[in-house]
Amino acid sequence: MMSNDKEDPHARYRHARMRVQTAVLMSRGGEAHPTDLVDISATGALLRRPLGWRGEPGQTWILDMIFGHDLHIHLEASVARVSARQIGMEYTLIPEDKQASLWELLGGYADTLEAWQDD
Repeated sequence: MMSNDKEDPHARYRHARMRVQTAVLMSRGGEAHPTDLVDISATGALLRRPLGWRGEPGQTWILDMIFGHDLHIHLEASVARVSARQIGMEYTLIPEDKQASLWELLGGYADTLEAWQDD
């Protein structure tokens, strides 16, 4: 009998990722790097790694994300993982006045889990 992800005791789950392309400015101290958002979830964001970026896991960065003409989400995130092309960020502080906007942007993705495995 074949098992699906929900029956697999080794399956891991994460908040569903929503693919969105938008500009992001990541900043820390006097350092700032424009980059692009790859995807976003209720707990974090995946960014394209900017040329010359030398951050490392554990560092906290400010992310400024612009969606259309009327939605600007400014939050704090920690570097969770880094590859040659991407940076995985985990939110550490979402200002109260931005939380509802983020959940509205995510829609059904905000409370959906998906199976995943390390690449």
